[in-house]
Amino acid sequence: MQRLWSNPIGWCVCLILGTLLPGLAMAAGLLTPANSNLPQLEIKEHHVNVVIEDGYAITEVEQTFANPHDQELEAIYTFPVPEKASVGEFTYWIDGKPVTGEVMRKQRARELYEQEKSQGRRTALTEQDEYRSFDSRVYPVLPNDTARIRMVYIQPVHAELGIGRYVYPLEEGGVDEERMAFFTYQEHVQEAFSFKLTMRSSYPIDQFLMPAHPQAQVQRSSDQEWQVSFANSAGGAALAGEEGQPPASMTTATASAFTLDKDIVAYWRHQPGLPGAVDMITYRPEGSDRGTFMLTLTPGDDLGEISQGRDWTFVLDLSGSMAGKYQSLAEGVRKGLGKLQPGDRFRMVLFNDQAHELTNGYVAVNDANVTHYLRLLESTQPDGGTNLFAGLKAAYTGLDSDRPSAVILVTDGVANVGVVAKKAFLELLEQHDIRLFTFVMGNSANRPLLEGMAKVSNGFAMNISNSDDISGRLVQAADQLRHEAYRDISLSISGNKSGIKVRDMSPAQIGSLYRGQQLIVFGHYWGDGPAKLDINGKVSGREVHYRSDLKFPAIDTRNPELERLWAYATIEDLQNRMDYLGHDSDSEDAIVDLAVEHGLVTPYTSMVVVEEQVFEQQGIARNNKARVERERTARENRAVAPVQDNRQDSAQPAFNGNRAYPRSSGGSTGPVMILLLFTLILLRRQTRWKTVDN
Repeated sequence: MQRLWSNPIGWCVCLILGTLLPGLAMAAGLLTPANSNLPQLEIKEHHVNVVIEDGYAITEVEQTFANPHDQELEAIYTFPVPEKASVGEFTYWIDGKPVTGEVMRKQRARELYEQEKSQGRRTALTEQDEYRSFDSRVYPVLPNDTARIRMVYIQPVHAELGIGRYVYPLEEGGVDEERMAFFTYQEHVQEAFSFKLTMRSSYPIDQFLMPAHPQAQVQRSSDQEWQVSFANSAGGAALAGEEGQPPASMTTATASAFTLDKDIVAYWRHQPGLPGAVDMITYRPEGSDRGTFMLTLTPGDDLGEISQGRDWTFVLDLSGSMAGKYQSLAEGVRKGLGKLQPGDRFRMVLFNDQAHELTNGYVAVNDANVTHYLRLLESTQPDGGTNLFAGLKAAYTGLDSDRPSAVILVTDGVANVGVVAKKAFLELLEQHDIRLFTFVMGNSANRPLLEGMAKVSNGFAMNISNSDDISGRLVQAADQLRHEAYRDISLSISGNKSGIKVRDMSPAQIGSLYRGQQLIVFGHYWGDGPAKLDINGKVSGREVHYRSDLKFPAIDTRNPELERLWAYATIEDLQNRMDYLGHDSDSEDAIVDLAVEHGLVTPYTSMVVVEEQVFEQQGIARNNKARVERERTARENRAVAPVQDNRQDSAQPAFNGNRAYPRSSGGSTGPVMILLLFTLILLRRQTRWKTVDN
């Protein structure tokens, strides 16, 4: 398999993958009968169309399900929540015509759905199950008939160390909490499956990689326009020419149905030698006083390498589901400790129902210590629940303030024993100036908790899928861990001469930025014309400052999706504040108002589909329908227009030098190698339902 990154641990990774990941996780994005002992519905067709351009991705998923039973059904459609994605469209076909849902408060939406259901009329309801999934109820699915559904979601797209990543989630996850009625799945698409990704980049791209789907066809129209696709048709039926299907040139017909058993992960690599840059896209419809912007900062490579000895504390989840995996775990620790730098020290904290320190303080890396603590590790019996708080509290006790330190956490973040409130975790980390790094594993992982903890500690969280090129992801993490980072970053935009005013910027607090990371900031602006951007921060205690010119247009209708992206980022800020300060009705009302105005499904709002005359009878304005049509028209216009250059600082670059790219040799990869082994072991947990209570 071709790799984007050369890596000396690659052969080891391949062997580990073959040993630890023989099974497959449960599939998701399926329609299952509700309140029934009947089997799940058949998936006749599943089509995915992804467009990535201007710093964000738009994913359109269309599925057709068949009810082979002789009775009318209510069915549940479930789909994992993608990272930082906002669902803006859920469409259900009623009498052969697509009807787009409208967003309202969760209770009102549920009442309307139940009312329509009780009267035997077609309806659908989409709700968000916290951070886990989007769950939609569809009624009725008639006997020996089909149900057709479309979901569209939008998310920002980052490039770290010059490498972009997109994930289409299909694995349900199956970590520490069983999903309600989803014990068995019909994972096969019976007739037709297609996946198509179109990339339009203002910066040239030199390679694409889909590590788990080598059958994908990659077509390069230019350095800035690429298409990646694959398609299967059971029985070899042609897919081209029908609504929502890929063109014939994108189709590969086979004699077997496609299996929805793993995530689809795509990588792309920017050409080397690209400069650090400030990019901005805007949206401001004609006649509006207010515009929306998305600012993307890609710093130059000016973060120095850390050479002094460091202390590493590994916090390892050893709950009951870890039984039977200790030989592989111990071998991974042995290899990882052998790669630490001279002068480094390590600790190990294990947690299940409680936490205990295996090493009894920091120990030097030598043969005697490695042998001794491996024996202790092998003698420990995994069992019990997941007391994540106890593990972290033990890790942050006994740190040496005279040495640079870091904590590496390996867990799915679904705490179910002891303290579980997010606020308590954040308060614990705020007491210590020690960075926390964690891998977020699986589509059911508690990303808000893990990412919130990493941000408070000025560390980072890295998302991992079974379908990732894990060795390449670890090269990125190792590179970032052994370099300095920007801290205390702040942005200000001024337009004294032009009268530009900027408000509502999100994220409200930026925190840290690591080598090769991009920073994406959303906001609103009033006025038009030139402005100045000032970027301030610290690197290893010294002040740094960068400046760029910006230009805000009076009218720009190219990217209406920015309004949803801004609203999602602002809702995320409000939710984070409530997680820390406690729930309050004003913040919840603000989230509801934003979600209803911008057509977003949140824990407090849902999207309901009813017949068009019911929308009218209920006095429900079709605002989201109009927004969806506006966004779809804009996408069609962009598809036939030239790729847009969004760079703002071409005349006078804000950053010194080119952007950072991965370095595959040198430095300490030992801590990340250990993290790899534990990550793979815990990913293995997702291949079966739990047989013990953790």
